[in-house]
Amino acid sequence: MVDKILDQTAKIDKKIEALKNEQESLNGITVDDKYYENEEEIEHLKKLRSDLLEQCRDLTPEDHVHIARLADRPHITDFIDALFTDFFEQRGDHLCDEDAAIYGGIALFHKIPVTVLGHRKGRTVEENVACRFGMPSPEGYRKAMRMFKEAEKFHRPIITFIDTPGAYPGMEAEAHGQGEAIARSLAMMSHLTVPVISVVTGEGNSGGALALSVANRLLMLKYAVYSVLSPEGFCSILFKDTSRKTEACSLMHLTADDLYQNKMADEVIDEPLGGASFDPVTVYDALDKAIYKNLKELEKMSASQLVADRHRKFRRI
Repeated sequence: MVDKILDQTAKIDKKIEALKNEQESLNGITVDDKYYENEEEIEHLKKLRSDLLEQCRDLTPEDHVHIARLADRPHITDFIDALFTDFFEQRGDHLCDEDAAIYGGIALFHKIPVTVLGHRKGRTVEENVACRFGMPSPEGYRKAMRMFKEAEKFHRPIITFIDTPGAYPGMEAEAHGQGEAIARSLAMMSHLTVPVISVVTGEGNSGGALALSVANRLLMLKYAVYSVLSPEGFCSILFKDTSRKTEACSLMHLTADDLYQNKMADEVIDEPLGGASFDPVTVYDALDKAIYKNLKELEKMSASQLVADRHRKFRRI
């Protein structure tokens, strides 16, 4: 259902934009009947758009998965541009290669030096191919671990953004030690002596997501999803029938609200109806406040308390 609603909403947005552009050109010459006709049509389309989005109030878990995977949702580069200043990218794992699926570096958050990193997806086919659709290789996780070590050395808090279908499953990745890289990242994050905050912004599936989210605080956007594997993988393994995706999404309890109720997510960041892409500025503002609040709470803890807090969180889960 939600895919049709969002497609119709996108078409309405394009019509509104075209009418506004036409109005601007008319206003530059003279205000005539056509101008007022456009104004009435714009108001009608806005009302139609609002009515459509109202249907997004009661969404199924499968609808949440659809929204979490939309290409026009804000990605890590958008969040870094909106929330951080003085960002300096770090590349390479210092062992083998650079992995575009992991993006990160050093930045300032409210004048606080932090290490920020996460999964990177693209918007176009070419960008997605370059980033392997946000699926990191072992080199990507080793790059992340290099940044974790550096953050700990210089006492910088770590903020990670999670948005991945899972770790890259190719033969080359397996040959380069995919499982070992994920396991080492999990182990390292569990013992970091600096505050760690993870934000699930889209889909967070499997060990590929968990490898960057062993955090003191796990925040989730309203329409993000977080689960042990993708719904398609769940169907394939347990049902042997990929057509049962709707049922799988409900059984997996993968929505932000589900995870918050089960005390896995610490906070849910609200999104506009239809998702963050309809009003990203509002989402950036809410997320900025949430990260700052949690960071200030964590900064009051000692190194040993931060590690113990993280251990308690995951033992409870």
